[in-house]
Amino acid sequence: MTVGVPREIKDEENRVALTPSGTGAFVAHGHEVLVERGAGVGSRLPDTLYRDAGATLTDAQTVWERADIVLKVKEPLPSEYPHFRPGLVLFTYLHLAANPELSRTLLEQRVRGLAYETLQLDDHSLPLLAPMSEIAGRLAIQVGAWCLQAQNGGRGVLLSGASGVRPAKVVILGAGIAGTNACKMATGIGAHVSILDVNPAKLRYVHDILGGHVMTVMSNRANIEEEVTAADLTVGTVLIPGARAPRLLPRDLVGAMRPGAALVDLSIDQGGCADTSRPTTHARPTYVDEGVVHYAVTNMPGIVPNTATLALTNATLSYALEIADHGLAAALRRSPSLRRACNVLDGHITHPAVAEALGMTAVPPEEVI
Repeated sequence: MTVGVPREIKDEENRVALTPSGTGAFVAHGHEVLVERGAGVGSRLPDTLYRDAGATLTDAQTVWERADIVLKVKEPLPSEYPHFRPGLVLFTYLHLAANPELSRTLLEQRVRGLAYETLQLDDHSLPLLAPMSEIAGRLAIQVGAWCLQAQNGGRGVLLSGASGVRPAKVVILGAGIAGTNACKMATGIGAHVSILDVNPAKLRYVHDILGGHVMTVMSNRANIEEEVTAADLTVGTVLIPGARAPRLLPRDLVGAMRPGAALVDLSIDQGGCADTSRPTTHARPTYVDEGVVHYAVTNMPGIVPNTATLALTNATLSYALEIADHGLAAALRRSPSLRRACNVLDGHITHPAVAEALGMTAVPPEEVI
């Protein structure tokens, strides 16, 4: 099978979908790997490393035209839609629930789209979302501290406080991987941290690993309002696999937050958890709405591309190899996790949560293959 790796063209996106060592793994399995020239430069992975690993360096047009499976990091942009064709396997973060235009184009062109974010194991974990969630959760506190600086419109509050001065209050919505990592970072800095979730087991886990140095709170409307209105920094990490993120922060609640408070919305790829959230870029990461500094960059891990690329390939490689080794149909029959990753297949929506978000009916991938 021919595997294609185009350069990411999203603004400020420096990650790449495959490392040179990953390239070597495909070549060792007897597959051809086409890599667009310069694809890894943003991650400090020069073309020579890919060539030495056995890849053929070429242009974007050739990658898309010749590849049986295209590996990407972010969802295709409109300028890439003309490359779509029936039978092409696209394996990347898709986030279709928040992107009807891309969904429609993939369906019309009968592309076989598998999404990293919906590949789910039997224990309901999301192994391909996990590494980026870990990185984004840790970055959230870093960028949140920056948002709170006065020159960025923030309250001028130091997360750790100072001698004789209270630390900042950080509220984290969601105790998944991103939320837990944000909690670890904020607690380590010395902030006063509250974390909310609907799952008591997750809250118990966070409480135990941090030795009780965090306030765990059951997530409901009243508790969210109480915590968020008192917060200096709120981090939204809520996720429903494949579906649109729940809107936990209506506009009136954001307006009731402290003037100059910061909101870092990690749910923005799936539409955001606040009525006031809208996608931003690393070039222009923030805006102020209702007196609150919003940070809603849709590709946060792209700011640390070397770390993120290595972590992503560590997670995705075995699944991509399974598709290349066995072909998509056989791989889907063998792997329930890959079937859950299927979002669109030969003109059909195949993921229930994606279908619901788009107002369509899902067809199980087993019926399509």
